[in-house]
Amino acid sequence: QVQLVESGGGLVQAGGSLRLSCAASGIDFSVNAMMWYRQAPGKQRELVAGISSGDWTFHGDSVKGRFRISRDNPRNTVYLPMNNLKPADTAVYYCAAASRGILSSPDSWGQGTPVSVSS
Repeated sequence: QVQLVESGGGLVQAGGSLRLSCAASGIDFSVNAMMWYRQAPGKQRELVAGISSGDWTFHGDSVKGRFRISRDNPRNTVYLPMNNLKPADTAVYYCAAASRGILSSPDSWGQGTPVSVSS
């Protein structure tokens, strides 16, 4: 059974930092692309960042220079340190795994962790 468990969300003031983690089980972690999506209230889910099995990374324009995705294959964990947070970053953040690459439809999703940034 595939499980993606996110942690690290919370409430932070603008300019602050958080680090999201996603622990995976039930998948061959090292061969999967791993992604972070987010969904703000009233908006569509969007791809924030992704990292391929070969460590190629993608970051959305709105988070470039502030967020940086990484993965630890021995720990089956993907991270998203988030710096200089803005109120516009407020959303539920979801971890996802895709066997066909970062830009393909994910095979598995986590339950999400909420991030709230106050001004």
